[in-house]
Amino acid sequence: NVTGKSILRLRSAASPKVTQEDMVARLARQGIEINQSQIAKIESGDRPVLDYELAAIAKALKVQVQDLFV
Repeated sequence: NVTGKSILRLRSAASPKVTQEDMVARLARQGIEINQSQIAKIESGDRPVLDYELAAIAKALKVQVQDLFV
């Protein structure tokens, strides 16, 4: 997936830093069940991201979806 590296970059650059476990919790609050291992696979490009997951990830990181493609 083309968004994995951007997700990692944005998550790490957030202030305060957002851990993978933080992402799991933020996504769960939106009804998205993704575990820490799946977040790691998304960030490494080993797991595809569904459209609705991408929208939820952007919301969890407080960015626009298009920011995940930079």
